Amino acid sequence: MHGKKMVAPIVITMVVVLYYVLFACICFAFDGIWLVLKILFGVVPLILAAVCIYVLIERIEEIRSGEEDDLSKY
Repeated sequence: MHGKKMVAPIVITMVVVLYYVLFACICFAFDGIWLVLKILFGVVPLILAAVCIYVLIERIEEIRSGEEDDLSKY
């Protein structure tokens, strides 16, 4: 029953995480930039990808518990 409501968040998260990981890989692959910039431009997207996965897990828990509309609490 809740499977249809979880498809969109999962697909969007997968696309965004894939983008961030590819961006980080490309940043680490460049040889012409400083190590500090490689770390900055490579690690920040990986942190953002981890945050996206965390938010996805929170959203799946909300959907499973029946709290599909957060605005109804206010």
